[in-house]
Amino acid sequence: MEEVEEKLVLASTDKQRINSVEKFLLTQLKDIQTDKLIVEAVKLIYHSNGTIRVKELNEKLLISQSPFEKRFRKVVGTTAKKFASIVRFNKVLDDLSKHKTLTEICYENNFFDQAHFIKDFKQYTGTAPENFKRFM
Repeated sequence: MEEVEEKLVLASTDKQRINSVEKFLLTQLKDIQTDKLIVEAVKLIYHSNGTIRVKELNEKLLISQSPFEKRFRKVVGTTAKKFASIVRFNKVLDDLSKHKTLTEICYENNFFDQAHFIKDFKQYTGTAPENFKRFM
């Protein structure tokens, strides 16, 4: 954990910070005895670019919400919802570097409206997407 904290402090961009957290969470998958159901859940989250809902994961994996959440948190180190949010935001950052409009990025990443997109973006970066994009 200390190594991750150090990487976060030393990171010069939000993308580097997010990648550090994502790599840490993925190493947690490797360090714990493999739970094939959770590995499949992580694959589904990545395949959907973080837009899959936990309820849909439960239905696809044939497991109820409570045991799934406990297993996911134990293996990955965070909730499935938070992990999906990190994966989705990482996709947003990738899209920002592809010179897409913010509106395109918003809707391609399944945000229901720009207000929700801006709120989530500020949660991760501390600034609005327009400001962030200007400094890229």
